[in-house]
Amino acid sequence: MEDIAIDRLASLAQPTRLSAFRHLLAAHPGSVPAGELARACDAPHNTMSTHLGVLMRAGLISVERSGRLMNYRADVKAYRRLVTFLASDCCNGRPDLCGDIARVILRDDESREPFMMPAFNVLFLCTRNAARSIIAEALLEKIGGGRFNAYSAGSEPADRPMREVVERLKTLGHDISKLRCKSWNEFSGPTAPRMDFVIALCDTPQGQKCPDLGEKFVTAAWPLPDPADFNGSPTERAILLNELYGMVRRRLEAFTSLPFASLDRMALKKRLDEIGDTVRAAP
Repeated sequence: MEDIAIDRLASLAQPTRLSAFRHLLAAHPGSVPAGELARACDAPHNTMSTHLGVLMRAGLISVERSGRLMNYRADVKAYRRLVTFLASDCCNGRPDLCGDIARVILRDDESREPFMMPAFNVLFLCTRNAARSIIAEALLEKIGGGRFNAYSAGSEPADRPMREVVERLKTLGHDISKLRCKSWNEFSGPTAPRMDFVIALCDTPQGQKCPDLGEKFVTAAWPLPDPADFNGSPTERAILLNELYGMVRRRLEAFTSLPFASLDRMALKKRLDEIGDTVRAAP
């Protein structure tokens, strides 16, 4: 946690960023458009975008796109983990000597969760972002236990996710309210969320190259059959879709069970590739 704390404190050690973060904390659980933050902090829009990118890379804020607007929200759990880390040795185990803030933080059960490991951002890619990557995004959000933030995108995104996929996910109890087809370009640039893992669920389209998504993420390829190619009666297609859902779930259950704290980047890459090979099957 020490390295994470240093990064987060460094990101706040600048007047505009500190002001922006305080505005976002005040607005929580709501979000604030980038333009409104720029006005509140009296900063040019391009400069504010750079500052917000620093706070995002430190894991203190997140962003959501609403049409052409970029709305930012404070990550209160990350903030609490930072303050908990700072106060965990407060007064040699006597938080009662340190005032109200230490008592409130240290007595809260939520602060006792394992904060050594922040949530991982995982981006799933496929060509149209209409089925496979949508299934993976919904599944990881449900089974990730709050340890993962799931995203999906495509090189040639469709207008909307496949109706059969959305209906099946809804039947299985997934939240489908935020599922949409997105271009992978949404995840490039200084204000995009920093990715820890980028997992391709189809072969990279010939002649196409992924945008610049950063440098530190771990990649994997888990090729899966495209539901758009499923033939047969509605019943047969439903069976194939259920099999695909099971394949994605098995991969993600193996992924979420990895001992992340004890694996370096090369070991993680190897384990992700093994997951793509050992659970490979085709409807």
